[in-house]
Parts: sequence; C-alpha cells; structure tokens
Amino acid sequence: MTDEQVRMAYSARAAEYTSILGSIDDMHELDRKRIASWAEDIEGPIVDAGCGPGHWTNFLHQRGADVSGVDIVEDFVAEARIRFPETTFQLASLRSLDLRDGSVQGVLAWYSLIHLPPKDLPEVLAEFVRVLAPQGHLLIGMFHGDTAQPFTHAVTPAYFWSVEEMSRLLNQAGFDVIEADTRCNPGMRPHAAISSLRRACCPPKGSLPSQR
Repeated sequence: MTDEQVRMAYSARAAEYTSILGSIDDMHELDRKRIASWAEDIEGPIVDAGCGPGHWTNFLHQRGADVSGVDIVEDFVAEARIRFPETTFQLASLRSLDLRDGSVQGVLAWYSLIHLPPKDLPEVLAEFVRVLAPQGHLLIGMFHGDTAQPFTHAVTPAYFWSVEEMSRLLNQAGFDVIEADTRCNPGMRPHAAISSLRRACCPPKGSLPSQR
C-alpha cells in the first residue's frame, strides 16, 4: 500500500476507528504495561510514529514522557489535537519525519508499520535510524506470522511479520534487538513486540533475540 492509499483508507473510517480503538482503556493490559515499561528507560524526546488518534501518545504523556505524535492521516491528527491539547501532533509520513538527525531518544511504532509493503520497510527503518540518537530506543508492535504474508485488515491490507525476519531487517538497518515477545489471545491474530537500540555505528551483527 502506498502512503496515499493508507491515508485515504483510514480517513474514510477515522471516526469509526477512533470510537472503537481510540481509548487507552480498550487496549490490552499487557500492551499498556509493555509500553509503559519501555518508556521508563528513556530520558529525552519520544516520537509516537503513526500515532492515530493519539491515545498512546497521551498515555506516555500522562506518565511524564516528553512525547509527540506523528501520523499521515489528517483526521487523526486533528482529532488528537482536540482530545489531547497539551501534546504536540504533526502531520507527516514515516518515510520523511520533520525531525533533526539524532534528535529523539525513542520511537514507538505500535502497529504503524503493518501496512507497509515489505520492500518499503527498510526505507522507514532508515528514517528511524536517522532521527534517533545513538543508543536510542525503538519499540515495534506488529502482527506475528509468516513473513510478509498479506491479509485482509479491517481498514486496508496489512502484513504479518515473523520476529526472526523483522529482527534481521532491524539488524541490517542499524539496530541491536534486545527483546522480543509474542502473544496469541483467543479470537485474535498473533501479536509480537520487538525492542531494539540504535547502534552508534551501524555494521550489522549476526545475533537474533531469544523469544519469550
């Protein structure tokens, strides 16, 4: 899916999406704990990359994080600014963030990479490398399954990724994966989360993370 296709698909259902998935109370308790624990280790700016209507951005803000949100969907950014006026939200593509090189300490990409065609993922990971300071933190949430297999998502086609393949791409981009976990709740697609650090210099390393 191109950025424009994703933008149009979510724009058409932005109000519905926000009403169903735009509240932090509707998010899984383990996800809330995972993201809160990840952010506790970060001293400095965090970007919620693909923030949607801003619920995760506000979740981190309420816990004292210096966080801002970015999304490509105008309706999401407008709604987030209304709901959470104390937090900054910007309209931008994840391929071209309006941020200085090395200016942030954390990037949260929670299910915001799922619509990217596999060939485009390295471009976005490279952008995360650009904006993150050395040893900056990246947390990715994704659907776990056979690598790069498309499926019919409620809004627009999305992709499964295996932890192994996503870890390989992160490694190639310049990240060291430090933790990965998977979860499968009844009646839901399998989930995975991968936490990594941006290397100070970026020669690939060969090790992959152990899964929990």
